[in-house]
Amino acid sequence: MRIVFSYDVTDDRRRNRLAKRLKDYLVRVQYSVFEGDVDDRDEMQLEKIVYKELSLDVDSVRIYHLCRHCASTMRLFGTSIYVGKEREEIF
Repeated sequence: MRIVFSYDVTDDRRRNRLAKRLKDYLVRVQYSVFEGDVDDRDEMQLEKIVYKELSLDVDSVRIYHLCRHCASTMRLFGTSIYVGKEREEIF
């Protein structure tokens, strides 16, 4: 399944640790946004990382699931990075 993982972490040290751990599973597409295909096991690992690395009273994380159809209809502009199989240009 394709997920989009975004975070707002108040502490630089926690934020850097989280980003470093996320790179093992996902591709960084913006400063605080990662994206990629994961299986159920990997998603559970990501949730464990969230609980370990964050201060849940001041930090926030959002994990969005994208179905295949939704992921295939994504529109990217500017310097956006496409994660997955190569796509045809729309313009």
